[in-house]
Amino acid sequence: MITAPNKIDTIIQLPASKSICNRALIINALSSQKGSLSHLSDCDDTSVMIQALEKMPPIIDIGAAGTAMRFLTAYLCTQCSTHVITGTERMKHRPIKSLVDSLQMLGAQIEYLEDEGFPPLRITGKSLRGTHITLSGNISSQYISALLLIAPTLKEGLTLHLTGKIVSKPYIDLTLKLMNEFGADTKWVNDNEINVKPKTYNSISFFIESDWSAASYWYEIVALCNDRSVCIRLTDLFKDSYQGDSRVSSIFKQLGVDTQFTETGIIISKGKDRVTHFSDNFSDIPDLAQTVVTTCTLLNIPFSIEGLQTLRIKETDRICALKNELRKLGFILSDTTDGNILSWDGERCVPEKMPMIKTYEDHRMAMAFAPASLLLNSLTITNPQVVNKSYPTYWKDLQKAGFLLKTI
Repeated sequence: MITAPNKIDTIIQLPASKSICNRALIINALSSQKGSLSHLSDCDDTSVMIQALEKMPPIIDIGAAGTAMRFLTAYLCTQCSTHVITGTERMKHRPIKSLVDSLQMLGAQIEYLEDEGFPPLRITGKSLRGTHITLSGNISSQYISALLLIAPTLKEGLTLHLTGKIVSKPYIDLTLKLMNEFGADTKWVNDNEINVKPKTYNSISFFIESDWSAASYWYEIVALCNDRSVCIRLTDLFKDSYQGDSRVSSIFKQLGVDTQFTETGIIISKGKDRVTHFSDNFSDIPDLAQTVVTTCTLLNIPFSIEGLQTLRIKETDRICALKNELRKLGFILSDTTDGNILSWDGERCVPEKMPMIKTYEDHRMAMAFAPASLLLNSLTITNPQVVNKSYPTYWKDLQKAGFLLKTI
């Protein structure tokens, strides 16, 4: 059970970006000599990646870490050894066929051990050839990034052609920027084609910035807090960030939160105004959806957010989860059949007196709903340990900010 404080004035050291950590770990592993990576995240998703790369056991269980599943699948195809990669039951129902098909076009040897198109996989690594590959641009950017990360090691490099609308493009750009930072030669040939030349990654020292996705929950806290003097300082966030989720600052500007950049990070506080209706396309920042949706409803701001089709195949069906749990708080949301658009027009229902929020084994459900305690008499989050996937110190940080937590 969570009880919120009346005033908040705190400094928070956010976890490192797991998106950057996991990409940098793969790049470093593919380098001729290992470099030094500092400020690595201690979240579950990064921990399983580190353990897999250090120990390379015959059976690699990545649990619920989707990024690790995609990136390690591609990485293992380049190694001269045989491994089985598996995960949780939910992971065994998350599709991976598009990535496997592409890797097989490069010459990879991959076998499905249960249902075709899904993990677990048996992978026998070998030297892969480079080629031209065409993929739909609306698939998960993690498939595309997985291919790009190994591309410099291919004998002929890789030219990747993406058809149709490209979703989550900032994550692709993040991958390319990191690759170039480590000495790769990559470029967008045009709006739909990426070329990566064969070239050995360099060994470098690299500091990993804090996670803008994790910052979003603190933006939500400022937005929902009744204290006009609320002030939260978040360290190691950069204005010129590699992370697409850094757009959270401009999004929450519309929801009444100001951002001040400093030499050590940012300071967030109450702004003067907020919109009366929120609309945006989140195809490039889907991980911010739960935070923004929860914030808008609790601030009684009707919204329409599109570009959310990938939320159906995350740790849970996040569209369904949001609709279920916000109904407990008195809000009736609507979505399109394909899950592309989620909206709220102000429709209400009778809220539960003592709502218990189900997390569906999804870390972002827990973290997006916890700030709702600022406006409710009581709020209970089930299975709170799910935050370990990306932000292990989340509950400790809330306590540092004055929130009272009680196990029931």
